[in-house]
Amino acid sequence: MNLKPWLLGAAGGVFVLAATSMAFDRSLITKVASKGSATVEASDDPPNREGKGANSFAPVIKKVSRSVVNISTSKTVKQSPMSPFFSDPFFRRFFGDPGDDESGGGGGGRRSNRRQTSLGSGVIVTKDGYILTNNHVVDEADEIKVAMSNKKEYTAKVVGKDSRTDVAVLKIDVEDVPFATLANSEKIEVGDLVFAIGNPFGLSQTVTMGIVSALGRGNLGIEEYEDFIQTDAAINPGNSGGGLFDAEGRLVGINTAIFSRTGGNQGIGFAIPINLARYVLDRLVKDGKVDRGYLGVLIQELTPALAEGFNVPAGKGALIGQVVEGSAAEKAGIKRGDVILEVNGKAVKDDKHLRFTISQLAPGSTVKIKLVRKGEEKTVEATLKTLPDDPSAGRLSPGESSNDALDGVTVGDLEQGMRNQLRLPASLKGAFVVEVDESSAAFEAGLRRGDVIMEINQERVTSADEAVQVCKKIKNKRILLLVYSRGGSHYVVVDEAKKK
Repeated sequence: MNLKPWLLGAAGGVFVLAATSMAFDRSLITKVASKGSATVEASDDPPNREGKGANSFAPVIKKVSRSVVNISTSKTVKQSPMSPFFSDPFFRRFFGDPGDDESGGGGGGRRSNRRQTSLGSGVIVTKDGYILTNNHVVDEADEIKVAMSNKKEYTAKVVGKDSRTDVAVLKIDVEDVPFATLANSEKIEVGDLVFAIGNPFGLSQTVTMGIVSALGRGNLGIEEYEDFIQTDAAINPGNSGGGLFDAEGRLVGINTAIFSRTGGNQGIGFAIPINLARYVLDRLVKDGKVDRGYLGVLIQELTPALAEGFNVPAGKGALIGQVVEGSAAEKAGIKRGDVILEVNGKAVKDDKHLRFTISQLAPGSTVKIKLVRKGEEKTVEATLKTLPDDPSAGRLSPGESSNDALDGVTVGDLEQGMRNQLRLPASLKGAFVVEVDESSAAFEAGLRRGDVIMEINQERVTSADEAVQVCKKIKNKRILLLVYSRGGSHYVVVDEAKKK
C-alpha cells in the first residue's frame, strides 16, 4: 500500500411466468381491500410415505380438482390504426408510440380501443370463496372471470395482491363451494409425489404428475422473496396460479413459473410453498396488504473467503455488512461483522434465507438471534420493526470477489474537501482510496478509487498512515477489509496469493 497525502477529486435459459395471454401481454386489475378473515382447512401431518404404489389416483384427483378454477382476465388498451406492429413493445422501443402526442396523432391517426385477454388458474381455499392465484395472472386487469370445474362462471374481485411473492387473493360471492385442504409445506420432502392441476394453454382442467425435485429454491431472480418448491410435474403457460397437490390431495403449493428454453415444459417447474401463500392470504384478507418484519441490517453473502476471514464455518450464516441506525438490530446489540447463524432456533442458510425468514415474521415480533462475533457465539433478542417500502432495504451488494492484496493501492487522508465533494457522512473515518492498480488483487476484489477503507483485518483505521502501518504488520497474503462505498459499508477479501 502506498501513502499519498490527499487527492481532491471525485472518485442460457429463461424463466417463464406460467400464465398465457391471447395477446401475448400480461393482464391487469384494481386492488379492492377486504377486511375480515379467511378460514382455511389445513392438515399438519406429512404425507404417508409407507404405503404401496396405487394403480390409480382418480379418487384423489376427483376430490381436489373441483377446487381448481380457470381464471380469465381482460383489459382495454389503446391502439393506433397505423400498423399492428406498433402494438408490440419491441417495435415501440425503436420507433416510439405514434399515438403518444397530445393530439393522438404523431403520424398514426386516431387511436382505437381493443381488448386484451389472458388466462391462468387459481385454487379455492375456503368454503366462502377465497381464491389463491398469482399476482401476475390478475395484475391490473379490468375484469376477472372465474370458471368452476362444473362450468359455472363468476365475476371475482381482488382482495389484495403481493408483488414481492407473486401471490394474489380473489373472492367470489358464493357460499359452500368446493375448497382445497392445505398441507404443511415444511413437511414435504424431495421425492414426494405431487400433482399439478391447472388450465395450460387455455385448455380445460389438466392434471400432470411428478415428484418434488428440490426444496428452498431461491436466487432465481423471479420474485423478491423466493423459497420455491421445484417439481418435474409438467407445468405450462396457463398453469400459473394453479395448485400443486400431494398424493393425499392436500395443497402444498401454487404453481408460478417454469425454466424453459422453448416456452413449454422442460421438467423444471416452480411453486410457491403453501405456508408462504397462506401467510400472504391471512395478511391480505385481514389488512389488504402485507406488512413484513424488518431487522435493519444490510447483509452480504458469506463466501468461503469471507468465512475464512471471519474464522467461521463456510456454507452457513449471513454476514452483517452494516447496521441501520435506530433499527431493531442496533437496539439488540447486533454489530457490523457479526455472522447470524440462527433465527428462533432455525439455521440460516445464507443472506437471502435470512431476509426471507425475517420477512415472514410480523412487525412487533420478538426474535432470538444466534450469532458469531470474533469467534464467540452470542444470542440476542430483537423486536422487529416494519419493512420500509424501499425494496432494497436489507440488502447489500457485496462488491467482493474471492480472487484477490494491498500492493498497488494508494491511500490518502479523508479531508473535509473530499467529504463535501463526495457527500460522505461526517462520522465516516478511514483511509481514502486514491488509486488502485487495475492489475492488482485489490482491484480484482472490487476495491476502487473513491472507496474508504474503514477496517483492515477487523482493526479500525482512521487515517492513511494508520492503514499503511497496519498493513506492514500483516504477514499473510489474505487481507479482510471493511470498505465504505456507494452509500454503505461491506466486506472485501483481498488475496494476493491467488493473484499470483
